[in-house]
Amino acid sequence: MNRKIIIWSIAVGLGGLLFGMDVAVISGAEKAIQQLWVLSDWEQGTAIAMALYGTAFGAAFGNIPANKIGRKKSLIWIGIIFLVSSIGAALAPDVYTFMFFRFLSGLSIGASSVVAPVYISEIAPAKYRGRLVISFQLNVVSGILLAYFSNYLLKDVGGDNAWRWMLGIVAVPSLLFSLFMLTVPETPRWLLLYKNDERHARDVLSITEDNVDKTINEIKAGAHQTKEALFNKKFYKPLLLAFLLATFNQLSGINAIIYFAPRVFEMAGIGKDAAFLSTTGIGVVNLLFTVIGWSLIDKFGRRTLMFMGSIGYIVSLALIAFSFNSGNGQFITYYVFMFIAAHAIGQGAVIWVFISEIFPNSVRATGTSFGCLTHWVWAAVVAQTFPFFAANGGKLYFRFLLCNDGAAVDFCMAHDAGNKRCGAGRYGQGNGGAALICATNCTN
Repeated sequence: MNRKIIIWSIAVGLGGLLFGMDVAVISGAEKAIQQLWVLSDWEQGTAIAMALYGTAFGAAFGNIPANKIGRKKSLIWIGIIFLVSSIGAALAPDVYTFMFFRFLSGLSIGASSVVAPVYISEIAPAKYRGRLVISFQLNVVSGILLAYFSNYLLKDVGGDNAWRWMLGIVAVPSLLFSLFMLTVPETPRWLLLYKNDERHARDVLSITEDNVDKTINEIKAGAHQTKEALFNKKFYKPLLLAFLLATFNQLSGINAIIYFAPRVFEMAGIGKDAAFLSTTGIGVVNLLFTVIGWSLIDKFGRRTLMFMGSIGYIVSLALIAFSFNSGNGQFITYYVFMFIAAHAIGQGAVIWVFISEIFPNSVRATGTSFGCLTHWVWAAVVAQTFPFFAANGGKLYFRFLLCNDGAAVDFCMAHDAGNKRCGAGRYGQGNGGAALICATNCTN
């Protein structure tokens, strides 16, 4: 592979690292924020969910600047917004300022989930595209681990202001990302279709492709493919499946753990230091089993991994609920690790492949956008409600998640794909590795 392509992909991949860090870093700060500003459980949920409301908007509308000013400039601005929002949230004098900057941060998370994979898929040669798009996802998971680890290291820095250091540290990779993005070119697809600049597109393609003329013709031909309205009766089944999988994915409670892990461990009677260390373990398990899930997805099929993950959900959540109910939290750390592993190897590995593959080419871009938006809206709902339910019947909350995952298994078993690739046989062939990011086609 050309060295320049690798460097460009690594630079853009830092956007995934920022994505993961910004999503998870709040877990170490959320309890201190509640105590500092004397927030009710509902107000606390709003403060934490504000970033996810921003993410939903960013994911829904991130394609607009990407098409208007280009992928490269959009990514530079995303890095700048990450930088400003991380510093602003860290220095916030009150909860309303904090929520504003967290919403701004969410916009950059959502936009990066759209623009960065699109950039990689458009700049990379076809034979390496899947591998490089997967690298973005790997950076997201690595960013989550890095956030947990930095929270652990900073938990005693600055006394009561440790949470400000936790949030502010994101400014460092944000600045590096923006600077690295200055060194990469614009994608040839955007140059051709939105700027009509064939000369510069050829310059880039001469580095990335063997047959420049053929690639240019393919890009131009692809731009004239017939598009259809998504909300059409004939797409009822893939729409329903995308909605249900995105819904079950979030109602499993995965982001309740990602955003509130130290609180969950402390609810089980684990001390602060051990809670932060155990949270770092979540990041390690998540990264390890995400890689395992990717290695198994084509061998065993989407449906099998979803079933395995859902069974893992049920067993682990049953054990967590039992531990809370009995008041014995001795093994709860291991049960949470089991839950994270079940997610990473099951729905975490499958969801974006599934959602992109069940839609035919004519509506794949809008269909995956719909699934992506559904996912983030439910993530915001989980973050909004968790502090309230944790304080008013935390034991029942985990029982509720357990019931949802029983429904998820029913959904998985009832879905007759007739093919290892869920839905691919009936609704169109999958994109391979590039389909791993739901937003890869959102900017078409």
